[in-house]
Amino acid sequence: MSDEQKSLKQIIAFRKEKLADLRTAGVDPYPHSFSADHYSDQIKAEYSELEGQDVTIAGRIMSLRKMGKAAFTHVQDQTGQIQCYVRRDEVGPDQYTAFKKLDIGDIIGVTGYVFTTRMGEISIHAKAVTVLAKSIRPLPIVKEKDGETFDAFEDKELRYRHRHLDLVVNPEIKEVFVKRGKIIREMRNYLDDRGFLEAETPILQPLYGGAFAKPFVTHHNALDQKLYLRIADELYLKRLIVGGFDKVYEIAKDFRNEGMDRSHNPEFTMLEFYQAYVDYEYQMDQVEDLIRSVARQLDGLQVEWNGLAIDLEKPFSRRPILELLREATGHDLNNTNTEELARIARSFDLTLPEQTNYGQLLDLLMKELVEPNLIQPTFVIDYPKAISPLAKMHRSGDPELVERFELFIGGLEFANAFTELNDPLDQRQRFEDQARLRSGGDEEAQTMDENFLEAVECGMPPTGGVGLGVDRLVMLLTDQHSIRDVILFPAMRNK
Repeated sequence: MSDEQKSLKQIIAFRKEKLADLRTAGVDPYPHSFSADHYSDQIKAEYSELEGQDVTIAGRIMSLRKMGKAAFTHVQDQTGQIQCYVRRDEVGPDQYTAFKKLDIGDIIGVTGYVFTTRMGEISIHAKAVTVLAKSIRPLPIVKEKDGETFDAFEDKELRYRHRHLDLVVNPEIKEVFVKRGKIIREMRNYLDDRGFLEAETPILQPLYGGAFAKPFVTHHNALDQKLYLRIADELYLKRLIVGGFDKVYEIAKDFRNEGMDRSHNPEFTMLEFYQAYVDYEYQMDQVEDLIRSVARQLDGLQVEWNGLAIDLEKPFSRRPILELLREATGHDLNNTNTEELARIARSFDLTLPEQTNYGQLLDLLMKELVEPNLIQPTFVIDYPKAISPLAKMHRSGDPELVERFELFIGGLEFANAFTELNDPLDQRQRFEDQARLRSGGDEEAQTMDENFLEAVECGMPPTGGVGLGVDRLVMLLTDQHSIRDVILFPAMRNK
């Protein structure tokens, strides 16, 4: 056992002794409830009105300086910290004896009057201190070694794995998640105000579809049936359009059994919304307006992200994908075949998988040569049919193009949208094409969904649909560089 482990074991044992002492003294270290009437930031903001008045707060001890018959402690609640001055003569010998058994990390309630110390710090002069929770395990704290101060809890993996400690020791992290909640609320308000119905679709699905991705697989014992965690909620929401709802949306957890990096987590949040009688042009306008509307409610339309200045106020650029690829490769990719695309990819020293198809090669060229350069908001439009099995043929009459856009900001994809394919015969043919790709080894190709096809065969109106990554929008609007920084409990490898 290491010295550090021994130290932790000894600390826990010592704190358990204090816990036993409190109980012996008749103090309940874990009461059922406590009534606080103020938060720390409220006291500071309203000091002129509250000076000399009694207040009651509750929170965690973050510093503790005992001086015989008096002590100073900083108590941290949801909104911040405030200093409390505790004197034996004020709280009484029994409460002060109990207070002396407390440690950093314990949770207490304090009642007292508001005042300012000689050092000018707004504080609470305690009249009563109540133990609310005795901590057994110590918090990570700033340490000093060889004259250098360092934070024992800066390690990202430890912070993600122990988010509760991250929130306590690094309270500024809370603001990211407060903003996340506001972003989701504003997205919901935007759609609700425009007459959209918020729907709920199945997470466990007998078939998975609506995206190119590998699913998580589970088994339903009572049905004796394989089920999949959804990779998207698109096909169910479009059935609601068939059923007569003109505007529907869902803010949903999706699950994809794929790699993890700064922009991918196997469990993530998507906003998908569908509107009858509109197309992808209309939805481009709506996505642009939605993002601006949300950004205005936070810190404005000029955003700093990953050291990049992003302007959300200027009209978003709109560029055809083949035009961007031509500029990046020097080749016109219209009517190219798989072999030609592979040759072009190799000329840029791109690594190709052993088995690849036309759509995968196009996607590889986009990701490696184009996307990193799309810094300001850009709609990439008019995709090849080969990589868009759910999008409607382009109205220009070009048999190889569909009406689809993806939104890129800061080199990262944020949204994917179509003029939805509502021709049931064309949709069936596309699914059959995808089935051939699956039989050829493409595990991420779309599956044949007969229930969805039957719904479309009943008649689906012209529809524009959008999928928008909520986590990535939060990253953008809170200047976070990794998706793990905007998910409270990201996926982690077992220790």
